[in-house]
This record gives sequence, C-alpha cells and structure tokens, in this order.
Amino acid sequence: MKKIVVKVGSSVIAPGGNLDLALIGRIIKDLLAAERLGYKVILVSSGAIACGLRVLGLKRKPNDIHSLMAIAAFGQIILMDTFNAKFKKYKRRSAQVLLTWDDFNFRQRFINIRTTIDKLLEMNMVPIINENDAVSCEEIRFGDNDSLSARVAVLGRAEKLIMLSDVEGLLKGSQLVKEVVKINPEISSLAVKEDKTHTSGGMATKLEAAEMATSSGITTFIASGRRKGVICGIVKGQAIGTVFLPSSAKERDRKIWIANKKIKGRIIIDQGAKTALLDKGRSLLNVGIISVFGSFKKDDAVTVLDQEGKILGCGLVNYSFQELSSKIKTKLDQEVIHRDNFTKKTNR
Repeated sequence: MKKIVVKVGSSVIAPGGNLDLALIGRIIKDLLAAERLGYKVILVSSGAIACGLRVLGLKRKPNDIHSLMAIAAFGQIILMDTFNAKFKKYKRRSAQVLLTWDDFNFRQRFINIRTTIDKLLEMNMVPIINENDAVSCEEIRFGDNDSLSARVAVLGRAEKLIMLSDVEGLLKGSQLVKEVVKINPEISSLAVKEDKTHTSGGMATKLEAAEMATSSGITTFIASGRRKGVICGIVKGQAIGTVFLPSSAKERDRKIWIANKKIKGRIIIDQGAKTALLDKGRSLLNVGIISVFGSFKKDDAVTVLDQEGKILGCGLVNYSFQELSSKIKTKLDQEVIHRDNFTKKTNR
C-alpha cells in the first residue's frame, strides 16, 4: 500500500480564522485524484481552534490552556462536519483520529494507531488526523501540526509528506528554493517568524518536520495549498514547491520509533564510550558516562552527547535518572542503553 500524508494548516483552509469552503472542496478533490494515481492518502488538518474562535466571535486565542482546550473541542466538530460534507459529495467517507504525544511515546499505542489507520485505508476511508487539543496538556502536546504530520508519516510508513502552506515553498529572499539535500544551519536560517493569531506553526516548524521525515526516508514537500492540483502535481513528479530529499540510510522500524519518542533527558559520554557506541556497535555502559541531566524513568528516551556537546543519537535507558546518577559513580560495568535500543538518528 503506497501512502502519502498531506498536511493542511489553518493559514491555508482558515485564513483570518474563516473556513474557506471552496478551497477545502478543491483540496479534497485533489487528494481523491491522487488516490486514483495509486496512493492512499492520510490527511492531517489544523483548523479546530480557528473554527471555534470564529463561531464564538473571538478575535484572538485566549491565554489559558483550558479555554483553548474547550474551544478546540467545540471547533473540532465544526471542522469535521465540513470535511464530511465535502467527502459526501464524492460518495466517500472520512474518519477522525485525534492523537497526543503518548500515542507515539508508547510502543504498543504507536503500533495500534498504525494498524487503525491502515484498516481505515483498507475500508476506503480517508483518515483525518489532528492533535487531541481537548486533552493535551503541556506535557503531551505537539504544539503544531507540522510536527504531528511528520510523525504520522513515519508511523504510517508513508512515501511522501506534503505540507501545504500559504507560501510557494521555502524562500531565499524572493527566490524559491526548489530542492534541499540536507537541512543545515544555512537552510534553517531562511525560516521567518510569522503572526500566530490563528495558527501555531510557521516555516521553522515545517523545516523541523521535514528534517524528521527525511531522516526516516520520506520525501517531503512544502508547497502552496492554494495552487490548483498541487497534490496530484507533486505525485506526478512535477517541480512544485520545495522538495526535501530523504536520507539514503534507513533504520529498522523499532529504531525509527525510538528516534521519534519524546526526549526526557541527556547523557554526556567520554571518548571511549563514543567509540564503542558509534564505531563498534556496542551498548553504552555506565563507566563511560560523564554526567546525566533531566527527569527520566526506565525505558524513557534520552539524547546521548559527546564532551563537546555534539548529539550522537538517542536511546532507551535501563535506569531512572536517580538510579543512573548513582551508578555512574561506581566501577562496575552496567548496561545503560542496549545497542538495539540506540539510534544515531534523533528527530530533535
């Protein structure tokens, strides 16, 4: 099953907080046409809070998190009613899937969500995914649907991630950057800050999402959601927007999951441990650890850094922060991160 993930933001479908019904209809027609080209499409859509703000007559987001949760719960119904009505015109059905960080953080939930999405696709339904804003406290929030779309693409083993924006792609001045091989500091510097009255993302979050997806082997695009036939055009190989080329090296599925877990701490290691971990493929032992930071439990994900502060990767720890803090002071060799639970790729 060939899959693509299409992400549409509030700036595209709800500019100024008002749903653009004609544009939503056009995007749905476009993604259904992409299906006829042999792809199954997963849609990640923002807009719930924008819908709620508009109908309630509010001009700006409230500052407190619980008011935002309530507005999102109200607005999500309006958003899904709109999508369902548009899909019904083509005798198709859609299904709502609301996610939080915990759905990606715990392996079994990660697999369950993947299986559910695949089953919806087999049933010829279009999964519409959004963050579960009504229950997402700061600890389990993504914060933007760009990040969510990249994680959904990884979870769903998608071939392509298409992020539809209110601009043509990544710009360098007034010129479109057509292709990015690697997201380096120069590329990152091209992101600009934007007003966030009705949105939570921006070009910076799209670049972070692109880096996350491409590191897992997924070709990623940023393109204008207002361009007619943009999804089909990209699927057909047309030069539209900015394309971010995928990494050539692919990790095993479990290590991809580890790379996308929420990071709960940091471990600084010495040169000997770095050589053993990276060059010899060995597990990380306590004797090679210089210091630890964070508030993690057993099986949480932590980043591993060398003495110069360079990130080497991330892995699942066998001990809590308190346990590990005491063990680095002992001379006994104890395994802190098993080699099978370490990956050089980390989506941070």
